Amino acid sequence: MPDSALFSPARLRGLALDNRVVVSPMCQYSADDGSASDWHMMHLGMLSSSGAGLLVIEATAVERDGRITHGCLGLYSDENERALKRVVDACRRFGSARIGIQLGHAGRKASCKRPWEGKSPSDPLTENAWQTKAPSAVPFGDDWHVPAALSPEGLDALVAACVAATRRADRLGIDLIEVHGAHGYLLHQFLSPLSNKREDAWGGSLENRMRFPLEVFKAMRAAWPETKPMGLRLSGVDWVEGGITIEDSIVLARRLKDLGCDYIDVSSGGNHPAQRIQIGPGYQVPFAEQIKKAVGIPVMAVGLITDAQQAEAIVAGGRADFVALARAFLDDPHWGWHAAYRLGAEPRLPDQYRRVGPKAWEPAKRYAAPA
Repeated sequence: MPDSALFSPARLRGLALDNRVVVSPMCQYSADDGSASDWHMMHLGMLSSSGAGLLVIEATAVERDGRITHGCLGLYSDENERALKRVVDACRRFGSARIGIQLGHAGRKASCKRPWEGKSPSDPLTENAWQTKAPSAVPFGDDWHVPAALSPEGLDALVAACVAATRRADRLGIDLIEVHGAHGYLLHQFLSPLSNKREDAWGGSLENRMRFPLEVFKAMRAAWPETKPMGLRLSGVDWVEGGITIEDSIVLARRLKDLGCDYIDVSSGGNHPAQRIQIGPGYQVPFAEQIKKAVGIPVMAVGLITDAQQAEAIVAGGRADFVALARAFLDDPHWGWHAAYRLGAEPRLPDQYRRVGPKAWEPAKRYAAPA
């Protein structure tokens, strides 16, 4: 193995990873009442052999009302569990990536059309809609559903749903859980003063706004085997005046570390339509780097990371411990193989595909590093 930081092995608790490339969770909007379909078998099966060390299954709702759309994956029923087991078992049998899952609840951003059915990527349902839930009765934006503010009893029920989904994930043999606390979904809604207007113990100060997300994480961690890692994706900043700052996220990351969080996946934005995101290659890497340095916790960097040398520089430079890619893998399902060739590493190929490596097939040498 060459001196590639990106393709060096890694460990989170008892989970050994071949490398530091992660297939980021990507919603597919192709489930049937939360149950994985043949599309998931094809999609996840392909990505389990992509050359990544870790494949994280898309945002998966802990209850039916927590889905973003009617087509979103869930883990709230026996039917959901059986359908996903079929997919996970196939990925384990034929793929090389370890399998994670992102569990969450959409909150006020639930009850939407699939992206290709609306006028915009996030368009609220007008037919077959359901009552959404949130910390406060504040809609995401104009023409959005007004959510119901969660009662203390409702909060308890959501914690129980998160724990039940965690136990289902363990029964499925999932290797890692990522708690979804980003992109304007429920836990992010509690964290941000833009969406949390409560005047009780779960609102107001940062300490109070962190209370419910930390309670959820603590309960899920207690229900998850000690040897298996659990992390959290957060939006490091809201990109809106008066919203979450990187300093807030550092405080949250410290508290999560104390609760046994194994890594932070650092994204940003998604909680307010007035956000002004400064997009560019690796634009969220500085947030991951700041959290890593301030808290001393492993971090994943995500967001417009598309090139092998770019990913290598992020890890080699100590800015993040892992890089998570989404659209790059949709565009090139073997991105991990090609990045390995570029960096002089040897990816794990399925036996059925060994004939296509650069040592066996001349055209594959186009991906290799220049001599």
